[in-house]
Amino acid sequence: MARRNRVNVFGLAFLDAMTCGLGAVILLYMVINASTGLRTDRLSDDLRAEVERLEVEVLEGYKTLVELRNSKREADYEHLTAQGLSRRLIEILEQIRLELATYEDATLAQREHLDKLQADLKSLEEDAKRLAASVPEEETPGDKIRTFVGDGDRQYLTGLKVGGKRILILVDTSASMLDETIVNIIRFRNLPPERRIRAEKWQQAVSTVDWLSTQFPRDSQFQIYTFADNAAPLIDGTLGDWLDAGDRNVLEKAMSTLRVKAPEGGTSLHYAFSSIKTLRPRPDNVILLADGLPTRGAQPPKKRTVSGKERMKHFERAMRELPDDVPINVILFPMEGDPLAASAFWKLAMYTEGSFMSPARDWP
Repeated sequence: MARRNRVNVFGLAFLDAMTCGLGAVILLYMVINASTGLRTDRLSDDLRAEVERLEVEVLEGYKTLVELRNSKREADYEHLTAQGLSRRLIEILEQIRLELATYEDATLAQREHLDKLQADLKSLEEDAKRLAASVPEEETPGDKIRTFVGDGDRQYLTGLKVGGKRILILVDTSASMLDETIVNIIRFRNLPPERRIRAEKWQQAVSTVDWLSTQFPRDSQFQIYTFADNAAPLIDGTLGDWLDAGDRNVLEKAMSTLRVKAPEGGTSLHYAFSSIKTLRPRPDNVILLADGLPTRGAQPPKKRTVSGKERMKHFERAMRELPDDVPINVILFPMEGDPLAASAFWKLAMYTEGSFMSPARDWP
């Protein structure tokens, strides 16, 4: 009989063990591989997020860098501009310093000149005191009671005589004495009295009367009448009376009253010339201060506007009130819109053997 092959149990068991071991290894590898893959994915996600965050920061950094570069460029430009302005300011300061040095030299020269003038003035005052001491107490040096000092230094040839024994000054105090133009006259006449008093034209008229008062002879008599819608003496209670030109207090009172009088109303030469008849004896010299033809006569006007022809008629009627043989010296302060005034008042002065003048703005 054929011999049967005997099965080696040990060999089969070894193969089973190896197979199981290999399967276990394969299983363990798969488990480990799967776990490693999940961990790798988590790490990759974290790293990717970190990379994206870093990229965002880098982009922000680039943006900030660009802004910083632009700011630096602007700062550099401003710096250059400031340097240019600084150099310009230094040049201006140097120029001002040179000008100040020049002015200081000029001021020093002026101060020395002023000191010399003050010394001369002091010397003249001492001389004046010595001269005054040589005059008797009851007399005043010279033949003028008052003095008038103007603002300018020009001398004028006027031909105006302020002499006589009895001198009458007629001063126009109507609203037209506020200015030379009609527009400004309308504007001024609506202002309060304290503002009207300061009108330039009126101040010139007041200064003119002040100057005239300094020319009165010591032994003469005077009177000052103002006229507008009517006429009245400047000092209340002296209607028809002559005042002593040698009395300094009376002259000062008259001027003080005139300085606070505000021009207003219309112009009536009828009442101005009629007032001459109120004085006894009559004046031998009349000085008329006016600025144009009258706007009314003896009666109040019937309408608000007066034509040039009507004003000329008022002037001619007023002429009838003048007494004979009394010279009328006219000082005219012209205004616009009255072209006939100058010739009319000039004829009046010539007819009465007086004088006529129209002063400059800075006279007297």
